[in-house]
Amino acid sequence: MLGFLSPLARGLIALALLVLNTLFWCVLLLLFALVKLALPFKAVRMRIDPVLNGIATCWIACNTGWMRLTQPTRWDVEGVSALRYRGWYLVNCNHQSWADIFVLQHLLNRRIPMLKFFLKQQLIYVPVIGLAWWALDFPFMKRHGKAELRERPERRLEDAQATRRACEKFALVPTSVMNFAEGTRFTPAKHRAQGSPYRHLLKPKAGALALALNAMGEKFNSLIDVTIVYPAGIPTFWQFLCGRVPRVAVRVRELPIPAEFCSADYAQDPAFRMAFQKWLGSLWQEKDGQIEALAQAA
Repeated sequence: MLGFLSPLARGLIALALLVLNTLFWCVLLLLFALVKLALPFKAVRMRIDPVLNGIATCWIACNTGWMRLTQPTRWDVEGVSALRYRGWYLVNCNHQSWADIFVLQHLLNRRIPMLKFFLKQQLIYVPVIGLAWWALDFPFMKRHGKAELRERPERRLEDAQATRRACEKFALVPTSVMNFAEGTRFTPAKHRAQGSPYRHLLKPKAGALALALNAMGEKFNSLIDVTIVYPAGIPTFWQFLCGRVPRVAVRVRELPIPAEFCSADYAQDPAFRMAFQKWLGSLWQEKDGQIEALAQAA
């Protein structure tokens, strides 16, 4: 533990270790990804994808190593011990900071299959890591404004098609499909602009979750619902690297997915759309209350 160092020194060491760790594992990852690109056959993919996921798992494990070395954070975690590694899972979580991704990977690595995130299309251009996300088949989603959608309504189908293509690949190898239902990081300004009915959450967007269920619902064992709270305040990623997060509270629960949600069409079935939004809204209400309780207990 390097807790005796200044936050700046810890942050610089953590950043250097993160960069070196990423470069090392990404070189291996991209070499195997080239094989998959050159031989785009199902039999090849079924052998290469577990190797790619294994490399990413090692990258996450090494990130856990530098986090333990540089950060004096106290982890208050419940619900992960009962998780099972085998199978497919749909994972849902509130979203506040880039640190959320490292928190999720740190706690869920090797407890459930590799997390695959829905990402903004622009993130494919992030140096090195963007190529790694592409090699791991993370789905990249385009964002269209309301004005653009009015002019080009067919573009509503682009994200649906991208989700279906990604889920077809996920169905070959056990995977945990990760989605931040809020669609963006929580900020007080966004919360006010939305007029969100929740105290600590933005309104959830049901579309991506419903599409994933429609594409491969019969594969999912259950929904893993994760709630992350930073009792001392939401950190920036740099504050996280510097170890300026005294405590992270995380609650994990495994929930059944209603069978009828796994075959209905969210876009074309108004009754299903209403039922799904009601189900997700009830989960969000419970999550909001849980965040309030954890914040009060800080």
